[in-house]
Amino acid sequence: MESPTAAIAIGNGLVFAAGLGAALFKRAGTWRGAGDCWCPVTFDPPVTLRVGGVPEHFNEPFKDAIAPLAKCGLCIEWVSQPGGTGVMTKGLREATLDVAIVLTEGILADMAKGNPSLLVSQYVQSPLQWGVHVATGSSYQSIGELRGRRFGISRYGSGSHLMAYLLAKEHGWDLTNLRFVVVGGIDKAREAFAAHEIDGFMWEEYTTKPLVYSGEWRCVGTCTTPWPCFAVAVRSAVLDEHADAVRAMMDAVRVCASQFKAKPEQSAHRVVDTFGLKLGDARSWLAMTEWSCTMGMDEKMLRNCVSILRHVGVLTADVDVHPFIYVPS
Repeated sequence: MESPTAAIAIGNGLVFAAGLGAALFKRAGTWRGAGDCWCPVTFDPPVTLRVGGVPEHFNEPFKDAIAPLAKCGLCIEWVSQPGGTGVMTKGLREATLDVAIVLTEGILADMAKGNPSLLVSQYVQSPLQWGVHVATGSSYQSIGELRGRRFGISRYGSGSHLMAYLLAKEHGWDLTNLRFVVVGGIDKAREAFAAHEIDGFMWEEYTTKPLVYSGEWRCVGTCTTPWPCFAVAVRSAVLDEHADAVRAMMDAVRVCASQFKAKPEQSAHRVVDTFGLKLGDARSWLAMTEWSCTMGMDEKMLRNCVSILRHVGVLTADVDVHPFIYVPS
């Protein structure tokens, strides 16, 4: 049996699929592997993985891997999750999802409460910049003016919920005075603003840009996560049966993410066309975003994340993160 390779190198030479012990060749723009795609093995019988992710620009590289993987018998069933991380942690618990691309802090908080999944990879290595939004017709002009006001959240345990605590701590607010209104995703937040049911709403800054362009919302500030933003979580039962398929999936996604990043103008225009961002904003977002997709997690980073979640009151006890990380047998 071939010994597995440990890293991927993209250039004019070889591209090694990490963890699978197979090399793909890139020569003059031609990918050579199983069926001329990025998957170095063929799955027979075919394997299907139900993957949940938010309908945002971060997940374009993941979607790029779907067609090549299908040629190798690995079917990625993409399940759009506009409700965000809270909905996806529920999907992992209820086995309606096999894999979820989730906020690091959200999945950690849910794993501490028994989510039967493991972290296999960091997906986006860069931090997430959250916009703090208000309705355009409101009187609020700064984050400070939202102290003690009603924050809309997609659901308890979601990123919008957890980040409100981080925002409050950052600005010296009394955490016991935070007020939350569960509204669901962005569309429901729009309705809640229009009905004057909420005063503020936190969501990824670039995802909400079209609402700011239109004059419906205003962004009064930002809050950046002190950790990498998106991780890939897989149900333990799926890893027990299809670990090889999960590795192949992440190998393909890593190649796609590298290509997406390597073609900034093409990718920026794609984000403009797909998500309605202005070209300057699409370029700025792409410049600040780094994908990882290498199997394995930074345990020190996860411990730091847990420490901060405890500090702001989201977690009430210390958590050993080591059991949350997938370790290949």
